[in-house]
Amino acid sequence: MSYLRFEKALMTNLEESLSRELIRTNRSGAYSSSTIVDCNTRKYHGLFVVPIPELDDENHVLLSSLDITVVQHGVEFNLGLHKYQGNNFSPAGHKYIREFNCDKIPTTVYRVGGVLLKKEVVFQHYENRILIRYTLEEGQDTTTLRLRPFLAFRSVRQFTHENSVASREYHLVDNGISTCMYAGYPDLYMQLSKANQFVFAPDWYRGIEYPKEQERGYDSNEDLYVPGYFEVNIKKGESIVFAAATSEIKSRTLKKAFEAEAGEKRSRDNFYNCLVTAAHQFYNHVSDDEVYIFAGYPWFKCRARDTFIALPGLTLSILEPDNFDIVMKTAEKGIREFMDGKPLTVAISEIDHPDVFLWAIWAIQQYAKYPGEEQCIKNYSKLVCDILNYFVEGKHPNLRLDDNGLVYANGRDKAITWMNSTANGRPVVPRTGYIVEFNALWYNALKFGARLATEAGYNKKTIEKWESIAETCKQSFVSTFMNDYGYLFDYVDGNMMDWSVRPNMIFPVAFDYSPLSPEQKKSVLDICTRELLTPKGLRSLSPKSGGYNPMYVGPQYQRDYAYHQGTAWPWLGAFYMEANLRLYKRTRFSFIERQMVGYEDEMTINCLGTIPEMSDGNPPFRARGAVSFAMNVAEILRTLSLLEKYSYIK
Repeated sequence: MSYLRFEKALMTNLEESLSRELIRTNRSGAYSSSTIVDCNTRKYHGLFVVPIPELDDENHVLLSSLDITVVQHGVEFNLGLHKYQGNNFSPAGHKYIREFNCDKIPTTVYRVGGVLLKKEVVFQHYENRILIRYTLEEGQDTTTLRLRPFLAFRSVRQFTHENSVASREYHLVDNGISTCMYAGYPDLYMQLSKANQFVFAPDWYRGIEYPKEQERGYDSNEDLYVPGYFEVNIKKGESIVFAAATSEIKSRTLKKAFEAEAGEKRSRDNFYNCLVTAAHQFYNHVSDDEVYIFAGYPWFKCRARDTFIALPGLTLSILEPDNFDIVMKTAEKGIREFMDGKPLTVAISEIDHPDVFLWAIWAIQQYAKYPGEEQCIKNYSKLVCDILNYFVEGKHPNLRLDDNGLVYANGRDKAITWMNSTANGRPVVPRTGYIVEFNALWYNALKFGARLATEAGYNKKTIEKWESIAETCKQSFVSTFMNDYGYLFDYVDGNMMDWSVRPNMIFPVAFDYSPLSPEQKKSVLDICTRELLTPKGLRSLSPKSGGYNPMYVGPQYQRDYAYHQGTAWPWLGAFYMEANLRLYKRTRFSFIERQMVGYEDEMTINCLGTIPEMSDGNPPFRARGAVSFAMNVAEILRTLSLLEKYSYIK
């Protein structure tokens, strides 16, 4: 039985089908996203969504959707689906769906009387072109297809409405047309693999509504422009390919282009293969010398911390070290530009955050395990040493090394950690001073850097200095963060100690080098198990702590206050599972495998084949935030890799 297959009963039940989304990317910044019944429920949804750097840094929805109408014996059956104001769904094309399968490429089968029509969709890698293949599998007579494009030409953060400025001009191209609604946008080319007739019938479809935006407290309706429709005949057994792109293509090559792209797709027939496919979706390949990892879809771009946390899982855990090197090459350029005080020439945000370079060292530390320490020394030992010297010499603008060996950062007025939500311009969680994971990362970086530098034959006095700082840091870490209740303060700033039970204390238990004793590690892990663990990861705050707010719902300000106050995060759960393996090895195997079930459930209930950003901290742990999140996918892949590794340890 197919892993990602849904039958008619679920597809025709909108309460079930509208909650299941799809994301396809071309690995160059563009994406295609909707629900499994092709009814857009977010302003971020669109059949063809592309970045337009000439306009801004946002993605833009050019082609919102494509309605197809089957015409047989003069009777029309519109297979499209839109939600209009007043909870009205039209034209209700979902009732014709027989099944949906997404194991390899999204495939929808429609049954309309004696007609059985199959629709398959792929996004060309590194090309701004979406391809849709329609195959008439059953049909006694010649059938006519009408393809009606709904155009938006807007940013993903805005809406379009009926106006007199939008251009109605179009130009005939090879088996299709090109059109552009507004100045500054590229032309949209819509072509078919077979000769067809384009019927110019311009109109606005008004009051289309997006319920996900309503849930988030935003405006939720817009008007979409339809320039007309393509009409083409199709015979039984015949396939026709439709393409939407920002450049023209020879229509006779469309079928081969579709087959070539479909042939490269990995089968998503199990949990692991779904995650590997999801991992590949996060790449943004600008050029051979400029490759990024997007933090998530549909609204995140490249963020520094997310890149380094996600990088090992997205590459090394699936045996793709070359991709690690490609992304790190771009990231290292940004790191060195920042350390040298030069303007950034790379599109990586938040590279100034104090812990970012320490996460970069952690990522390189994982690289030393695979492909190996020798390759790591060759490629990255100088970078690691330069970063450590940068901190030791006090050059970072917001990470100060104190005499006690700990690092201090000011986070009172600006969110500087991964808990980065703000309200009224201020951090919701103002973590400042000696921050627990910053110092766990610092100790780990010092110890790993000293070992790497020793193997590489670096200056002995420098290595001895790092080892001395690490020893001082170890003693100070325990006396500063370990409290009488057996867990770690989240941060300490002078006489201010944050007693909140938060998941950041799991890192010194999970890292290769930890300032904690085995007994202290077990105590911290036990607290995390009792108060933070959920089937979807670790809560960002214990229910027993003040301010617990586990439901990420409502308008923006309400969600901002809940973002890190009890929501559950899968990537944190992965570090928790790594900590279990370190302390208990094979004895925790069955426990961790049960935890993985909670993540595998996500493959079929939210955005198919991937992991969302977070979940509510209370049952039923509903998925929230971005539909696909790089750190979560990466860390679950890394956990699967660790399980395989520890399976050989007796």
